[in-house]
Amino acid sequence: MSKPPTKKDIISIPSERIISRISLIRGRKVMIDRDLAELYDVETRVLNQAVRRNINRFPSDFMFQLNKQETSIWKSQIVMSTADKKGLRRSPLVFTEQGVAMLSSVLNSNRAIQVNIQIIRIFTKLRELLATNRQLREKVETMERKYDKKLKEVFEVLKSFLIQGEKPKEQIGFKIKNQK
Repeated sequence: MSKPPTKKDIISIPSERIISRISLIRGRKVMIDRDLAELYDVETRVLNQAVRRNINRFPSDFMFQLNKQETSIWKSQIVMSTADKKGLRRSPLVFTEQGVAMLSSVLNSNRAIQVNIQIIRIFTKLRELLATNRQLREKVETMERKYDKKLKEVFEVLKSFLIQGEKPKEQIGFKIKNQK
């Protein structure tokens, strides 16, 4: 039986570090195997080996392998040393949020469990932000449609005041005639 982690054992990875490793591939938010392996502090081959041993836990909506075109685009977008590229024999595996959650059962270490908790929380926050922004955008568009005519009227009234203000005004007061 494993004992619960103490404060000393708790691992905290900055959210920015995790967020920067979330990519959008095939219209889904995913994380690439080597990025996950780095966060879990294991070799990529160890992570992939554990996944392949438990492949029935990773259906296509949890994990998929990049095709050649996707792999070449991915390689061009990241900075990889020549040594890193030589070590890339297979196209990377990518994991959706559900696949990342499943990894904690395959990689049974305290670090994997703690990192997974952080990653899942970040995926959840991202989903909430997207939902909130969509709702906000829809409300603004509704308000624009609803109040568009009224705002036009207000702007027309303001324009008429501005045009009136531009007319030359007659001088107020007494006029003194030139005396010789």
